[in-house]
Amino acid sequence: MNKDWIEVTVVTTSEAVEAVSGIFYNTGVKGVAIEDPEDIEFKKKHPGDWDYFDETLLKVKDVAIIRGYYEQDKNFDEYIKYIKESVNNLDNFGIDKGEATVSYSTINEQDWENNWKKYYKPTKVGNKIVVKPIWEIYDKKEDEIVLELDPGMAFGTGTHETTGMCIQALEKYVKEDYKVFDIGTGSGILAIAAAKLKAKKVIGVDFDPVAVASAKENIKYNNIDNIEIKQGNLMEVIDEKANIVVANIIADIIIQLAEDVKKFILPGGYFISSGIIKERKDEVVNELEKSGFEIKEVNVEGEWACVVAKLK
Repeated sequence: MNKDWIEVTVVTTSEAVEAVSGIFYNTGVKGVAIEDPEDIEFKKKHPGDWDYFDETLLKVKDVAIIRGYYEQDKNFDEYIKYIKESVNNLDNFGIDKGEATVSYSTINEQDWENNWKKYYKPTKVGNKIVVKPIWEIYDKKEDEIVLELDPGMAFGTGTHETTGMCIQALEKYVKEDYKVFDIGTGSGILAIAAAKLKAKKVIGVDFDPVAVASAKENIKYNNIDNIEIKQGNLMEVIDEKANIVVANIIADIIIQLAEDVKKFILPGGYFISSGIIKERKDEVVNELEKSGFEIKEVNVEGEWACVVAKLK
């Protein structure tokens, strides 16, 4: 039987994509779809990685569209109120919210499911790592590492720069005897990447029970047993230290974490942080240095930055 969903649409900027996605995931959302012209520009520059993309998005360079999908239940009014208030407040965090309109309508599940999968294809996001949806066939090259993911109704039209830069950093810094913590694990993509790079032990942490369930499912698809996913706050659910902590969040949270995260990193270990708007990278760098980190790399792609810091 077909099912109707409520589709909530937020019109904003590429800069606000990660933040708006986070707002959705703080509610009872069952999936998120992203149309980001920054991603489309990336695809155009890397045509061999993509079977399909919607070039019409290039005509609206300053507009990103994020859609959240909800079951019809008694909590929806509460969710939509929270989304509108949170999106409206984004500029208080130094994020350009752009148009920041929020609307919603009913959509039939079958009509939607028959169309969205064409947007999600295998994508090489690092030097070795390829992210592949579980329903796609991919001819793996000898040196590649393939991550199998089922985004369910949670997907984007491409891999965001912040995720790609984190994966590239993990490729560079993970060693076989390392322990890795992934804060805000979401679908589990960074935790799975660390495990596939042969880290000894990986722990992914997320507040959102939907994200935790999704990450656990994706771990099963990859047949790996050195990952543990925990729901809650890093400070409350982990009582050990890692060689690497990775956090793809937002600048404000990373700044807040700068001092406390040291308690979870072994001496000489690394804190890889992204989700940082490039205009705020210096703030993050300054806070990390003030907290006793040595900055090893600051990488920028599009509007985003990734900082790799070493604990002295």
